[in-house]
Amino acid sequence: MQDVSNCPKCKSENAYFDGQLFNCPDCAHEWNNTQAAGDPAPETTAGNNFCDAYGNLLVDGDSVTVIKDLKVKGTSSSVKVGTKVKNIRLVDSSDGHNIACKIEGFGAMNLKSEFVKKA
Repeated sequence: MQDVSNCPKCKSENAYFDGQLFNCPDCAHEWNNTQAAGDPAPETTAGNNFCDAYGNLLVDGDSVTVIKDLKVKGTSSSVKVGTKVKNIRLVDSSDGHNIACKIEGFGAMNLKSEFVKKA
């Protein structure tokens, strides 16, 4: 069992470990094991830092790979696992879609960083 520390964002004592990430039910902040050891969380070091599904920091212009089949609204097709997306742009969106990109065969769309890994 993991030793649970206070949330690095709001300092709440209600944090818990769900098997992969530490979670804070009070502020909905998630952090990985290396951040629990006292490292600052990427979201708190600067305003618009986003991480991929494995905790790697993403920046504008990166290439990423989709790690899950993603259904595309309004069509019967989906973006398949392993699809490489080049030259991403990070955006701060209220709906959680924080990557703006163009995918060959689909055109411009937004993705959530939790469904990609840095290439």
